[in-house]
Amino acid sequence: MAAVVLALASCHKAATSDDAFGAKVRAYLLAHPEVLVEVSQKLQAKQAAEDDAAQKKAAASLPALRAAIERDPHDFVVHPEGAVTVTEFYDYRCPHCENAAPKVLALIHADPRVRFVFKEMPIFGPTSDHAAQAALAVKAAGGDALGLYQAFMTTRPLTDAAIDRLALAHGAPAADLAPDGPFAKSVRAQLARNAALFDKLDLGGTPAFIVGDRIILGEDMDAVRAAVAQAEAGRA
Repeated sequence: MAAVVLALASCHKAATSDDAFGAKVRAYLLAHPEVLVEVSQKLQAKQAAEDDAAQKKAAASLPALRAAIERDPHDFVVHPEGAVTVTEFYDYRCPHCENAAPKVLALIHADPRVRFVFKEMPIFGPTSDHAAQAALAVKAAGGDALGLYQAFMTTRPLTDAAIDRLALAHGAPAADLAPDGPFAKSVRAQLARNAALFDKLDLGGTPAFIVGDRIILGEDMDAVRAAVAQAEAGRA
Protein backbone atom coordinates (compact mmCIF):
# COMPACT_ATOMS: atom_id res chain seq x y z
CA MET A 1 0.00 0.00 0.00
CA ALA A 2 2.81 2.40 0.92
CA ALA A 3 4.56 1.56 -2.35
CA VAL A 4 1.41 2.36 -4.32
CA VAL A 5 0.95 5.69 -2.55
CA LEU A 6 4.58 6.67 -3.13
CA ALA A 7 4.34 5.72 -6.80
CA LEU A 8 1.25 7.84 -7.24
CA ALA A 9 2.79 10.70 -5.30
CA SER A 10 5.57 11.00 -7.82
CA CYS A 11 2.99 11.75 -10.48
CA HIS A 12 1.44 14.76 -8.74
CA LYS A 13 2.58 18.30 -8.28
CA ALA A 14 3.31 19.57 -4.79
CA ALA A 15 0.36 21.94 -5.08
CA THR A 16 -2.16 19.10 -5.26
CA SER A 17 -4.34 19.15 -2.16
CA ASP A 18 -4.39 16.25 0.27
CA ASP A 19 -8.09 15.69 -0.37
CA ALA A 20 -7.66 15.57 -4.11
CA PHE A 21 -4.66 13.29 -3.83
CA GLY A 22 -6.52 10.96 -1.46
CA ALA A 23 -9.45 10.82 -3.84
CA LYS A 24 -7.20 9.86 -6.74
CA VAL A 25 -5.48 7.15 -4.66
CA ARG A 26 -8.86 5.76 -3.66
CA ALA A 27 -10.11 5.81 -7.23
CA TYR A 28 -7.00 4.05 -8.47
CA LEU A 29 -7.26 1.30 -5.86
CA LEU A 30 -10.95 0.80 -6.53
CA ALA A 31 -10.16 0.45 -10.21
CA HIS A 32 -7.22 -1.88 -9.56
CA PRO A 33 -8.00 -3.96 -6.43
CA GLU A 34 -5.46 -6.54 -7.54
CA VAL A 35 -2.77 -4.09 -6.40
CA LEU A 36 -3.90 -4.54 -2.80
CA VAL A 37 -3.68 -8.32 -3.15
CA GLU A 38 -0.17 -8.04 -4.59
CA VAL A 39 0.96 -5.69 -1.81
CA SER A 40 -0.55 -7.98 0.84
CA GLN A 41 1.21 -11.02 -0.61
CA LYS A 42 4.56 -9.23 -0.74
CA LEU A 43 4.12 -8.00 2.81
CA GLN A 44 3.33 -11.51 4.03
CA ALA A 45 6.35 -12.92 2.20
CA LYS A 46 8.58 -10.21 3.67
CA GLN A 47 7.26 -10.89 7.17
CA ALA A 48 7.72 -14.63 6.74
CA ALA A 49 11.32 -14.11 5.61
CA GLU A 50 12.02 -11.83 8.57
CA ASP A 51 10.44 -14.33 11.00
CA ASP A 52 12.49 -17.16 9.50
CA ALA A 53 15.69 -15.15 9.83
CA ALA A 54 14.87 -14.29 13.45
CA GLN A 55 14.15 -17.95 14.20
CA LYS A 56 17.47 -19.06 12.69
CA LYS A 57 19.34 -16.40 14.64
CA ALA A 58 17.64 -17.43 17.88
CA ALA A 59 18.23 -21.13 17.23
CA ALA A 60 21.92 -20.43 16.67
CA SER A 61 22.12 -18.94 20.17
CA LEU A 62 20.54 -21.97 21.86
CA PRO A 63 23.72 -23.98 22.60
CA ALA A 64 25.29 -21.13 24.58
CA LEU A 65 22.05 -20.54 26.49
CA ARG A 66 21.10 -24.19 27.05
CA ALA A 67 21.92 -24.29 30.76
CA ALA A 68 19.99 -21.10 31.49
CA ILE A 69 17.00 -22.37 29.51
CA GLU A 70 16.84 -25.88 30.92
CA ARG A 71 18.82 -26.02 34.19
CA ASP A 72 18.05 -22.95 36.26
CA PRO A 73 17.46 -24.43 39.75
CA HIS A 74 14.95 -21.69 40.54
CA ASP A 75 12.49 -22.89 37.89
CA PHE A 76 9.68 -25.32 38.63
CA VAL A 77 10.34 -28.61 36.82
CA VAL A 78 8.04 -31.59 36.35
CA HIS A 79 9.62 -35.03 35.75
CA PRO A 80 13.14 -33.75 36.52
CA GLU A 81 14.68 -37.05 35.41
CA GLY A 82 12.93 -37.00 32.01
CA ALA A 83 15.06 -37.54 28.92
CA VAL A 84 13.51 -34.81 26.73
CA THR A 85 13.29 -31.26 28.04
CA VAL A 86 10.50 -28.86 27.08
CA THR A 87 10.77 -25.28 28.37
CA GLU A 88 7.80 -22.92 28.30
CA PHE A 89 7.94 -19.15 28.76
CA TYR A 90 4.46 -18.03 29.82
CA ASP A 91 2.28 -15.52 31.64
CA TYR A 92 -0.72 -16.67 33.68
CA ARG A 93 -2.82 -13.81 32.28
CA CYS A 94 -1.92 -14.45 28.64
CA PRO A 95 -4.98 -15.82 26.78
CA HIS A 96 -2.82 -17.91 24.45
CA CYS A 97 -0.98 -19.42 27.43
CA GLU A 98 -4.37 -20.15 28.94
CA ASN A 99 -5.45 -21.93 25.75
CA ALA A 100 -2.26 -24.01 25.70
CA ALA A 101 -2.38 -24.93 29.40
CA PRO A 102 -4.74 -27.96 29.18
CA LYS A 103 -2.55 -29.46 26.46
CA VAL A 104 0.59 -28.71 28.46
CA LEU A 105 -0.91 -30.59 31.40
CA ALA A 106 -2.01 -33.45 29.13
CA LEU A 107 1.52 -33.79 27.76
CA ILE A 108 2.99 -33.83 31.25
CA HIS A 109 0.55 -36.46 32.52
CA ALA A 110 0.82 -38.63 29.41
CA ASP A 111 4.60 -38.82 29.08
CA PRO A 112 6.90 -39.03 32.13
CA ARG A 113 9.88 -38.98 29.78
CA VAL A 114 9.19 -35.28 29.20
CA ARG A 115 11.11 -33.06 31.58
CA PHE A 116 8.98 -29.90 31.60
CA VAL A 117 10.50 -26.58 32.70
CA PHE A 118 8.11 -23.77 33.66
CA LYS A 119 9.83 -20.46 32.95
CA GLU A 120 7.95 -17.53 34.50
CA MET A 121 7.72 -14.66 31.99
CA PRO A 122 5.16 -12.10 33.18
CA ILE A 123 4.46 -9.51 30.48
CA PHE A 124 1.03 -8.19 31.48
CA GLY A 125 1.99 -5.90 34.32
CA PRO A 126 2.03 -5.95 38.14
CA THR A 127 -0.70 -8.57 38.61
CA SER A 128 1.22 -10.96 36.36
CA ASP A 129 4.37 -10.21 38.36
CA HIS A 130 2.46 -11.03 41.53
CA ALA A 131 1.24 -14.33 40.06
CA ALA A 132 4.80 -15.29 39.11
CA GLN A 133 6.01 -14.48 42.63
CA ALA A 134 3.20 -16.54 44.16
CA ALA A 135 3.97 -19.51 41.92
CA LEU A 136 7.66 -19.37 42.79
CA ALA A 137 6.75 -19.13 46.47
CA VAL A 138 4.75 -22.35 46.19
CA LYS A 139 7.62 -24.02 44.35
CA ALA A 140 10.21 -22.88 46.91
CA ALA A 141 8.03 -24.15 49.78
CA GLY A 142 7.56 -27.56 48.16
CA GLY A 143 3.84 -26.99 47.63
CA ASP A 144 1.60 -28.10 44.78
CA ALA A 145 3.11 -25.96 42.03
CA LEU A 146 1.53 -27.92 39.19
CA GLY A 147 -1.88 -27.66 40.81
CA LEU A 148 -1.38 -23.92 41.20
CA TYR A 149 -0.42 -23.61 37.52
CA GLN A 150 -3.72 -25.24 36.59
CA ALA A 151 -5.66 -23.09 39.06
CA PHE A 152 -4.10 -19.86 37.81
CA MET A 153 -4.73 -20.78 34.18
CA THR A 154 -8.41 -21.52 34.81
CA THR A 155 -9.26 -18.59 37.10
CA ARG A 156 -10.65 -15.49 35.37
CA PRO A 157 -10.31 -12.76 36.27
CA LEU A 158 -7.02 -13.60 37.94
CA THR A 159 -6.94 -10.77 40.45
CA ASP A 160 -4.35 -10.12 43.16
CA ALA A 161 -6.84 -11.37 45.76
CA ALA A 162 -7.43 -14.59 43.81
CA ILE A 163 -3.68 -15.07 43.41
CA ASP A 164 -3.09 -14.86 47.15
CA ARG A 165 -6.02 -17.12 47.96
CA LEU A 166 -4.96 -19.82 45.52
CA ALA A 167 -1.27 -19.58 46.40
CA LEU A 168 -1.97 -20.02 50.11
CA ALA A 169 -4.21 -22.99 49.36
CA HIS A 170 -1.40 -24.63 47.36
CA GLY A 171 1.33 -24.16 49.94
CA ALA A 172 2.80 -20.67 49.68
CA PRO A 173 4.00 -19.09 52.94
CA ALA A 174 2.06 -15.88 53.50
CA ALA A 175 5.28 -13.91 54.08
CA ASP A 176 6.56 -14.84 50.63
CA LEU A 177 3.56 -13.19 48.96
CA ALA A 178 4.45 -9.74 50.33
CA PRO A 179 5.53 -7.32 47.59
CA ASP A 180 8.49 -5.90 49.50
CA GLY A 181 9.86 -8.87 51.43
CA PRO A 182 13.18 -10.66 50.89
CA PHE A 183 11.53 -13.35 48.80
CA ALA A 184 10.07 -10.72 46.47
CA LYS A 185 13.58 -9.33 45.94
CA SER A 186 14.93 -12.73 44.91
CA VAL A 187 11.96 -13.22 42.58
CA ARG A 188 12.60 -9.90 40.86
CA ALA A 189 16.18 -11.01 40.21
CA GLN A 190 14.96 -14.30 38.75
CA LEU A 191 12.36 -12.61 36.54
CA ALA A 192 15.04 -10.21 35.30
CA ARG A 193 17.19 -13.19 34.30
CA ASN A 194 14.23 -14.78 32.54
CA ALA A 195 13.46 -11.54 30.71
CA ALA A 196 17.08 -11.20 29.55
CA LEU A 197 17.00 -14.77 28.27
CA PHE A 198 13.65 -14.14 26.57
CA ASP A 199 15.14 -11.14 24.77
CA LYS A 200 18.33 -12.96 23.75
CA LEU A 201 16.18 -15.65 22.17
CA ASP A 202 14.05 -12.98 20.45
CA LEU A 203 10.89 -14.83 21.46
CA GLY A 204 8.68 -11.77 21.24
CA GLY A 205 5.64 -13.07 23.12
CA THR A 206 4.11 -15.83 25.18
CA PRO A 207 3.72 -18.71 25.11
CA ALA A 208 7.04 -19.77 23.66
CA PHE A 209 8.36 -23.33 23.82
CA ILE A 210 11.87 -24.70 23.35
CA VAL A 211 12.39 -28.38 22.61
CA GLY A 212 15.98 -29.31 21.88
CA ASP A 213 17.04 -27.06 19.01
CA ARG A 214 13.51 -26.03 18.08
CA ILE A 215 11.75 -22.84 19.10
CA ILE A 216 7.97 -22.94 18.83
CA LEU A 217 6.12 -19.66 19.17
CA GLY A 218 2.48 -19.41 20.17
CA GLU A 219 0.03 -22.06 21.30
CA ASP A 220 0.97 -24.61 18.62
CA MET A 221 0.97 -27.66 20.87
CA ASP A 222 0.84 -29.99 17.86
CA ALA A 223 4.29 -28.68 16.92
CA VAL A 224 5.47 -29.12 20.52
CA ARG A 225 4.30 -32.73 20.59
CA ALA A 226 5.91 -33.37 17.20
CA ALA A 227 9.21 -31.93 18.46
CA VAL A 228 9.01 -34.11 21.56
CA ALA A 229 8.32 -37.21 19.47
CA GLN A 230 11.25 -36.38 17.21
CA ALA A 231 13.55 -35.88 20.17
CA GLU A 232 12.42 -39.14 21.79
CA ALA A 233 12.95 -41.01 18.51
CA GLY A 234 16.45 -39.60 18.28
CA ARG A 235 17.23 -41.02 21.71
CA ALA A 236 15.76 -44.46 20.99
